[in-house]
Amino acid sequence: MSGRIPGDPIAGMTWGWVGTRGTWATPEAASSMRAMAEHGVTWTAIAYAAEQAHIFSTEIPYDREPTVTDDEIVWAIREAHALGLTVCLKPVVNVADGTWRAHIGFFDHEVPGEATWAQWFASYTEFILHAARIAEAEGCAMLCVGCEMVRADGQEAHWRALIAAVREVYSGLVTYNCDKYQEDRLSWWDAVDVISSSGYYPIDSWQAQLDRIEPVVAASGKPFFFMEAGCPSRTGSAQLPNDWNLPGEPSGEEQLRYYETMFAAVEARPWVRGLMLWDWPAHLYAEGAAAGNDDYCPYGKPAGAFMAARYRDWTSRSTEHA
Repeated sequence: MSGRIPGDPIAGMTWGWVGTRGTWATPEAASSMRAMAEHGVTWTAIAYAAEQAHIFSTEIPYDREPTVTDDEIVWAIREAHALGLTVCLKPVVNVADGTWRAHIGFFDHEVPGEATWAQWFASYTEFILHAARIAEAEGCAMLCVGCEMVRADGQEAHWRALIAAVREVYSGLVTYNCDKYQEDRLSWWDAVDVISSSGYYPIDSWQAQLDRIEPVVAASGKPFFFMEAGCPSRTGSAQLPNDWNLPGEPSGEEQLRYYETMFAAVEARPWVRGLMLWDWPAHLYAEGAAAGNDDYCPYGKPAGAFMAARYRDWTSRSTEHA
């Protein structure tokens, strides 16, 4: 398999989501990132969202509230680098009315008077190129040019043009984070340097999903990792790890069971270059409140200690074989 990811394998965690203005570049945010780094994490995806009004909007006002400012983004990158973390910058588009970004979409064939893919990609490209310039200036090792854009995935020509434009201003690794179950549906993996996806798979289907993904990775000749993966610490979440609204009681044991299964599955597949787990907030809850927290962050929970041990083992083995 061609290509090598710096710091391979990726012992990663997403930090700062959703990037609400005013929540980064604070003492609390610095403390949060430091605590994350103390859990064996070597890579972080610094993730933030710009909001379009609805799924048919063609304007993405990334320079307005609630999105973090450029100064906050630069602060987060520099803070991560100071902690010895390798950084993937991850700008994401969200929909202000709460609709999942996967549903953003337009007619396949342009109709006069209707919004078009070309108009949307023009705005989206401006947003991503702005992030790419920051990533280049700050020495980010990787840039993620999209996340879980299921309806947009079929717009191959637009994605290829976007990635080509990114390469004009950014010299690091380029990846795209497809949604779960979409790894074998994209036709333009050759345009990126690294394939990545959201691995929110039910606890009992990891082996089957890895069997499905493996031929895609082998055929591409590209490195692969899970740009997102994880499970809320909540009863029932191991079967629906992508559902952050699933009713249930706080359960560190449920999250730990999922982590144990997920880590065992990916560790048995050398072609999986790591995990970028979801997620670590900029404002971290108190460690003493962890037992009552039912979100994805593993801080203060059994899964956090397990993750730290596994990640440190990954790093030590990588160092031995370097």
